Amino acid sequence: MLRIIDARTQKPTSAAPARRAPTRVVAHAPGRDTTGLRVLLVADLLVRALELDGTPAWALLTGAEDGTRLRADAAALGVRPFEDGGAAGSVPGTGQAVYVVRQGGAAPDGATVAVAPVDAAGQDIEGFDDDPAAPDAVRLALLERHHHARVELDASALGDARDTLTRWRRAVAAWARQPSRPVPGEVRDQLRAAWEDDLDAPGVLSVLRRVETDPDLPDGARFEIYAYADRFLGLHLARDIGAPA
Repeated sequence: MLRIIDARTQKPTSAAPARRAPTRVVAHAPGRDTTGLRVLLVADLLVRALELDGTPAWALLTGAEDGTRLRADAAALGVRPFEDGGAAGSVPGTGQAVYVVRQGGAAPDGATVAVAPVDAAGQDIEGFDDDPAAPDAVRLALLERHHHARVELDASALGDARDTLTRWRRAVAAWARQPSRPVPGEVRDQLRAAWEDDLDAPGVLSVLRRVETDPDLPDGARFEIYAYADRFLGLHLARDIGAPA
């Protein structure tokens, strides 16, 4: 069962209502900066985890001073579209709502996920237009740390993320040419246990790193594992399938 740490109580709570009723995921991101982007990214992870759990999710953005540009920045990071929730900090409606806000920000009256700030270290989001590879590297660099932990988004972190993405995408493309094998039940359980535990993206990445070098796994199973995990991570790991080796 998908659980989050509610920022209001600091206790685990279910993010999925009973009977799979729709959940409103409300991202509150006032500023167009890397921390605002991280808020939308974590909200995107929550939507993905809910959908993988079989729960319909409705994503909204509130409080954004420049919502159009923030949505464009988020789309570059692979964040799926958010509907306009207006300027209010809470969104009325039926069913459960889960709010995703900056750490230290006002917590609305509902289950709340707090997202720690990003130290951009001179990495300007305006650079997305100049470097098409930057958004995917930014997404992975942000996923490397749990959303409760502050992130230093410097040149070193982005370089490591680019290298990892290049290696994994080449490997996935190679594994895809091998006979398919099912995702082992143990690995599937490890992946689900990670993302259902307060959206533990670093835990999911840790499973992938073990899978990458596990001598007992056939390549066809590695491919299916990475494809399955990417439904949560959103890193386009299968992007290079069919490209010249």
